[in-house]
Amino acid sequence: MKSNRFLCPIVLAALLCTRALSQVVAPPPQTSHLSVATQRDDGVYQVGQPVAWQVEVTGFDPAAEASYTIKRGGLTELDHGRLEFVDGQAEVTISLDQPGALLLEVKLVSLDGQERSASGGAIVAPHEIKSSAERPADFDAFWEAKLAELAKVPENAQLVPADSDQPGVDYWKIMLDNIRGSHIRGQFARPAEGDKLPALLIPQWAGVYPLEKVWVTSRAAEGWLALNILAHDLPIDEPARYYQEQYDGPLKNYWAIGNDDRDKSYFLRMFLSCYQAIEYLTQRPDWDGKTLVVVGTSQGGWQTLMIAGLHPKITAAMALVPAGCDMLGPDVGRRPGWPQWYDQTAGKDPARVHESSRYYDVVNFAPRIKCPMLVGLGLVDQVCPPAGVMAAVNQIDAPTEVVILPLSAHQEIDGSQRAFNDRCYGAWLPALRAGKPAPVHAP
Repeated sequence: MKSNRFLCPIVLAALLCTRALSQVVAPPPQTSHLSVATQRDDGVYQVGQPVAWQVEVTGFDPAAEASYTIKRGGLTELDHGRLEFVDGQAEVTISLDQPGALLLEVKLVSLDGQERSASGGAIVAPHEIKSSAERPADFDAFWEAKLAELAKVPENAQLVPADSDQPGVDYWKIMLDNIRGSHIRGQFARPAEGDKLPALLIPQWAGVYPLEKVWVTSRAAEGWLALNILAHDLPIDEPARYYQEQYDGPLKNYWAIGNDDRDKSYFLRMFLSCYQAIEYLTQRPDWDGKTLVVVGTSQGGWQTLMIAGLHPKITAAMALVPAGCDMLGPDVGRRPGWPQWYDQTAGKDPARVHESSRYYDVVNFAPRIKCPMLVGLGLVDQVCPPAGVMAAVNQIDAPTEVVILPLSAHQEIDGSQRAFNDRCYGAWLPALRAGKPAPVHAP
């Protein structure tokens, strides 16, 4: 039985007292301030219910131009017009006749040419949002074939010890073999004491960069076998210049490499890296054989949801603003999740790209997920838009807690993702580490 739970960020609402700001753009100089607020603290509405935003400006004269645009799913324009301010305040209202997400974009230009902008989000009937396309009939067969290919590759784990920089924690750099001659690079840490311990996999967000020891040593200090893997087949601790050269060179736009062929996508190796890493953890003699958790953000959240659906031994998973959700969203008028393959078609056949994306889309891994899930989404996130995330979440047939973050775009700004982090690091991980059930929030 599906059990999707919605956790409204009470902490954020309390901080904002009587209303939640859907977003506050990085404050302009001095006292200028532009904010957008929904009348509901949680930003959640029902179909046909009026959605009202209050726009407030201080320390700034918007007399030259004050305009707004409302988009469904961050893509389809529903309304636009001029804002009329009275004592620095204006209101925008709309309703939606179907489940989905709304994005209000506000732009102000003063008489002397200064510009300010802000965005506000809302979501309508989130538990009723459907995926934009049917699941491919051969989806499972495709991934079973890839797992069979991986099964022929021995892990060949190579661990190189190094100083953990933290008392009571042991640390290693690690390399595993992967398909087609590639490798998995990462770091592993565990408490210096303890015979049988829970295991945690941490895949990484997008970009090309080194790993930081604290990402595993902090978890190991809490009692985890912590494995953190790089998204790329690269050394994990080179100088910053090295990663910049990779990003500007062979890994430029890596997210679009091979995206017109499901067998050659850059993400095939990345996804199978997660599977091989989980296999490694399950075969360690110091794993307790019971608790196996994955936690990731953005691209790491994509990998988290994918591996939760692909590997049967995962016992819980936590994903913040996950990428890769509902990549055919534009077919139904909403913005797709990063890497937005829908438009990454330069020099390629768009139809092939769109077809390939279905085999990497979270919405199609989600029905396979059987472990408890914690998922966080931002109502102003246009990198990993909320409607697409909910389209994926609604395919999960397992206890699932959704933390809706009305303040959050894709990045953490001024505590906008605190409600999710409180649940993930303050509730879920401690409970799971202690061998308790996932504390899925009840309404």
